[in-house]
Amino acid sequence: MDKLTQFSGAIERVLGRHLELCGDRPDNPVESFLIVDELKRSFIWMNVGWERSRRVMGMTVYLRICDDKIWVEEDLTEEGVANELVREGIAKSDIVLAFHDTQVRQFTEFAAVG
Repeated sequence: MDKLTQFSGAIERVLGRHLELCGDRPDNPVESFLIVDELKRSFIWMNVGWERSRRVMGMTVYLRICDDKIWVEEDLTEEGVANELVREGIAKSDIVLAFHDTQVRQFTEFAAVG
């Protein structure tokens, strides 16, 4: 299996589990869904709806595959999708925590690409 196929599969499994949990609450007025752009190799977990009288719209997770690495551009999950991807068999050296400044990445366990 090539790297891109492995990365895409792992991302879709991890985000799919999160979306299943969101969908398990039938009284939840906020819809959560996954947007996948295969051409740009981007994956966005999006939320849209109304909670009480407040509009909810935003991204919870944004991942992209670029330069043979998974770039975590946004991650508002409690545990961190990077850790979940590692449990799916993705090497830490193949994951970039892009939401950290390049000067900070060197101090993480993940790729320090900058």
